[in-house]
Amino acid sequence: MLTVVRLSMNSEESRPMSQLVPELTVSSYTNSITFYCDVLGFKRQYERPDEGFGFLVLGDAQLMLDQADRGRTFAVDDAPLEKPFGRGINFQIEVQEIEPILARLRDAGVPLYLPPEDKWYRVGTEERGNRQFAVADPDGYLLRFFENLGTRPAI
Repeated sequence: MLTVVRLSMNSEESRPMSQLVPELTVSSYTNSITFYCDVLGFKRQYERPDEGFGFLVLGDAQLMLDQADRGRTFAVDDAPLEKPFGRGINFQIEVQEIEPILARLRDAGVPLYLPPEDKWYRVGTEERGNRQFAVADPDGYLLRFFENLGTRPAI
């Protein structure tokens, strides 16, 4: 029997799905949902706990979690699923401020993969600034949170 858990109606729940939403295969839905929601601050838009599936939002960022051994699997015979998952990719997530997330990570004892830094990226004739850090989730996916520092002329 399929159980769909709908959470209370809010502005995040009524937002349409983005045209690109990553679905991360996780080893433990319970551990991942705790990390993403309790530590990082994501909200559950909807979930199917019996399938180990959840759709999460943080501001305008959206992602899905799907436990590997429940529900549908995208396993490939010649590519075993081994940690760290998501090798070679990091997800950039814009937030208003990185400090509240950093504080929750410190409180939870979660080490950072990349410490906070201010980084400027050239885009045409200007540079766009990010105050950013990166952290690995329980399965090794890299999450790079940033707050916008604005623009300046390219050096």
